[in-house]
Amino acid sequence: QVQLVESGGGLVQAGGSLRLSCAASGNIFRVNVPGWYRQAPGKQRVLVARIISSDSTDYTSSVKGRFTISRDNANNTLYLQMNNLKLEDTAVYYCHALVVDTTGRNVEVWGQGTLVTVSS
Repeated sequence: QVQLVESGGGLVQAGGSLRLSCAASGNIFRVNVPGWYRQAPGKQRVLVARIISSDSTDYTSSVKGRFTISRDNANNTLYLQMNNLKLEDTAVYYCHALVVDTTGRNVEVWGQGTLVTVSS
C-alpha cells in the first residue's frame, strides 16, 4: 500500500504564506509526476502545480510567481510554498502522484486533502 499524507493547511490572511507538505509512505519504488491539486467549494478539482521532471515544473496560470513546488526525494516528501495568498486560493488541496511500487505496479495515489482558507 502507498499513502500520501498532506499537512500544513490552515487559516491565513490574504497576502500571507503557507507551506503544504505531502509525505509518501509504503512500498514505493519511484514517485512520478508528483503534484498538487485543489478543489474550491462547488467547483471541480484542478491542477495547481506538478513536477514533470527534474528540471521541469508546471503551474496553473493563477499561481505562477506566487507558488513554488518542490520535492525532497530522500524523504519522499513534496512541498508547495504558497506566498501572497488570495481569497480565491481557498480550497482543499490534494497531493497526487503516479507511483511505481516495489512489485513494479503503477498506482495512482491521492492524499486525503488539507484545507486552506484565506481570509480578508
